[in-house]
Amino acid sequence: MDGERCIKKAYEFIFNSDFEQAIYWFEQAIAAEPENASYYHKCAVSCARSSKWTKAKLYAEEALRLDPEHAEYQYHLQTVEARLLLAEADLLLAAEPSKLEEAAELLNRVTVLDPLSFEAFYTLGVVYASLDRLDEAAANAREAMRLDPGHSAARRLFADVNRKRRMHRVRINVRKRKRNR
Repeated sequence: MDGERCIKKAYEFIFNSDFEQAIYWFEQAIAAEPENASYYHKCAVSCARSSKWTKAKLYAEEALRLDPEHAEYQYHLQTVEARLLLAEADLLLAAEPSKLEEAAELLNRVTVLDPLSFEAFYTLGVVYASLDRLDEAAANAREAMRLDPGHSAARRLFADVNRKRRMHRVRINVRKRKRNR
């Protein structure tokens, strides 16, 4: 079977929400035409939709290798890499004890790779609040709210962090006044 027919078959399965079979048919298309970057990209997108992030990354990398000038392929690879880093950061946060600094580094990389990742900005805001880095926590909570204005936890985080920042400034001002007496 030629690649185009395999792609049509894959889309039939996508239409029926059977992503596993769609991936199979995208892989058949790749086998039929291994130099066709769009087939790798389409397979990578289906893998990502099925949360098969490692497999999605492999196909996205191959699509970009075959067509390095294609901006959509570059963007998709970045979002897949961001998702993998986000999962890695979640593991660091779930560890006993939590590895907040290391998670913050990964989450910062995620926000660069995928500047539309609400989850990365929100989680980074929570991490920075836990580390008492309130300015950074507020900035990330603000960005999370910008990405999802209706998210109540992000609004609450932003309000809590700003309250802590105000209290911190008040304490500093009180100490300065006592010293100046």
